[in-house]
Amino acid sequence: MHFLDKYAYGLWGSVILNILVFGIFTYTAFKPTTKRDWRTLGAFTAFMVALFSEMFGFPLTIYFLTSILGSKYPVFDPFTHLNGHLWVALSGGSIVVYSILHPLSNVFIFSGLIVIAIGWKGIHAGNGELVTSGIYKYIRHPQYSGFVLMIVGFLIQWPTIITLIMAPILLIMYTKLAKKEEKKMVELFGEKYEEYRKQVPAFIPIRLSHKGR
Repeated sequence: MHFLDKYAYGLWGSVILNILVFGIFTYTAFKPTTKRDWRTLGAFTAFMVALFSEMFGFPLTIYFLTSILGSKYPVFDPFTHLNGHLWVALSGGSIVVYSILHPLSNVFIFSGLIVIAIGWKGIHAGNGELVTSGIYKYIRHPQYSGFVLMIVGFLIQWPTIITLIMAPILLIMYTKLAKKEEKKMVELFGEKYEEYRKQVPAFIPIRLSHKGR
């Protein structure tokens, strides 16, 4: 892990590459078709731009924190790849913390992509009918849940001031979009959707209902 001790910023090629890679993966999984879909993807893309710009480009959060804390900042060299992980820096540059949080964050990120893809596949297979099977037996909005999982994963991996501000804004945005979506579903499916909504949670499968088939 010698690369962890090296300066890891000003790598704008890596910024662009990561935005493109995750952007393409997310686009492929989400497959936006409506204006609402494009707003959802656009907001998440803005989050990724802010994230990767600090992860590999210009470490605004680190400059801000070191200017405030000065010699009290918990690591000697905050600009290595290892210490760029804010949670690692706050733990004094712990390799153990890095070894735990980095794989954990990837679990959240790629789980989110999978959930988004499964949700889109279910809707597409429904051919305009109300879908209450598969993942929709457990949550009503798996695609929004997938985006939330990815956001949580990125915050575990590389929190920054900007992404910490953006995250709750995105959560509010997705909640509002889900409510608008449900109004249209009620108009289309009436009592059938109302009953489904009573039985199945919106984003988190707190109860595993099998009545929404």
